[in-house]
Amino acid sequence: MTQLGLPDDIQACLFDLDGVVTRTAVVHAAAWKETFDAFLRSHEGAAARPFDAVADYDEYVDGRPRADGVRAFLESRGIHLPEGTADDPPDALTVNGLGNRKNELLLERIRTGGVEAYEGTLRYLEAVRAEGLRTAIVSSSANCRDVLRAVDAEHFFDVRIDGVVAAERKLPGKPHPDTFLAAAHDLGVEPSRAAVFEDAQAGMDAGRAGGFGYVVGLDRVGQRDALYAHGASVVVADLDELGGKR
Repeated sequence: MTQLGLPDDIQACLFDLDGVVTRTAVVHAAAWKETFDAFLRSHEGAAARPFDAVADYDEYVDGRPRADGVRAFLESRGIHLPEGTADDPPDALTVNGLGNRKNELLLERIRTGGVEAYEGTLRYLEAVRAEGLRTAIVSSSANCRDVLRAVDAEHFFDVRIDGVVAAERKLPGKPHPDTFLAAAHDLGVEPSRAAVFEDAQAGMDAGRAGGFGYVVGLDRVGQRDALYAHGASVVVADLDELGGKR
């Protein structure tokens, strides 16, 4: 192991965005809760059980493409909506409409300064870059570039595979490994020589399914055991724990 906390043969690091580089997981969870709670009240009445911004977020939407998250959560409540289309208005009672409402609320929070970076991750990125390892950001978010620019972190990454790129290339999202595999391909590195950095259970599944050389789980919300169960090689609370010098 190097003093970066990685196996000696790792040549590239593939980072998730929300919950790994930035604290936007909290902002995402709040936007999902506002979206789903309003829908559930209109669908089931005042007695509707609200969206749990921790348990439901982690289980059904964290790390997944927007429409997949909507579909997974609604299915957990026995609710089925028409798919609609990607350009559905945010008040449409469709899977895509709810997803677009969530995105509208998220962008409002981003514009009002609701995004912060994890300082430990920024320090780790600086160390990784100083050692000459290649880097990629891999996110299901279509707002990935805006978020990176908001925290002045875009320059840390050689490759960006986000919701926009995934849609263009027709790549399925996490827990499928395709977006991480695309990042490794674009960096010119075999998956077995790349490390995945994720905070979501779906991200652990993707790392394991893709045959990546090392999968680092970030435990931001007390799910250490679940991250290991879903395929983490190691779980840390912050990337400072892995080190930063060889």
